[in-house]
Amino acid sequence: MKLKKAFVLLNGLEPSIFPDLSNYDLVCAIDGAYNHFEKNNIIPNLVTGDFDSIYKIPNTIEVINTPDQNFTDFEKTLQILKDRGFTSIDIFGGSGKEHDHFLGNLSTALLWKNDIRITFFDDYGTYFFINYECTLNNVLNKTISLVPFPEAHNITTNGLKYALTNESLTFGKRVGTRNKAVKNEVKISIKSGDLLVYIGNK
Repeated sequence: MKLKKAFVLLNGLEPSIFPDLSNYDLVCAIDGAYNHFEKNNIIPNLVTGDFDSIYKIPNTIEVINTPDQNFTDFEKTLQILKDRGFTSIDIFGGSGKEHDHFLGNLSTALLWKNDIRITFFDDYGTYFFINYECTLNNVLNKTISLVPFPEAHNITTNGLKYALTNESLTFGKRVGTRNKAVKNEVKISIKSGDLLVYIGNK
């Protein structure tokens, strides 16, 4: 069964370079992110949100107004995409600008990590929450950071300069930032808790 993959642009700091959007089954702009698409003559498949920061609502593509203020535009978009069968989503514009939005986006990704594979991208790196284990490829000499939310237990790594073997990390006590990949393939596993993995672009 083909994995349904979506590209989602949030209204944070726009990426300097977009990936090849033809590799995605759907391209979505959330609220004011559509302004960036329009400025660069990019036509998404879907625009959604409560439309409190969009300059002009398009009338030639699908538009879904989600006014419910009990959830963020990001959360409501994830529900729409899940209902349409999407299981993998690449998020751009999730960081930068107002930091409370960035932290809120991480909270939403943590809430949804068991339902949809969510990966954030920006000009500096890639980051995502793992479900028990993951393998990172083509990462030799790159910065790898492990950040617990708020705790992650029995963490074991292979391929990092400072290896962990059944160790725990706790936000506010001990985190695993600024490690370095010494192999092209890095493996990370946890037994319990929530762990954000960050891969620097260089």
